[in-house]
Amino acid sequence: LSEIPVLFKQELQNEEVKEGKQIKLTCELSKPDTPVKWMKGDTVLYASEKYEFKQRGTVAELIIQDVKTIDS
Repeated sequence: LSEIPVLFKQELQNEEVKEGKQIKLTCELSKPDTPVKWMKGDTVLYASEKYEFKQRGTVAELIIQDVKTIDS
């Protein structure tokens, strides 16, 4: 039995924010509570004072604190 692949119902959108502020990036998946791995390029992001992850049903959020130019 093959599993139905998980797809993005809503892909990540570009967002703009002033340096030093907080930004929330959101995407929506086709299957609820699917594990999500957030990455910047090839680097996996881990929960820390800077990065917070939230997931409710099909919606996954990445919250970045104290945004800097390097976070683009």
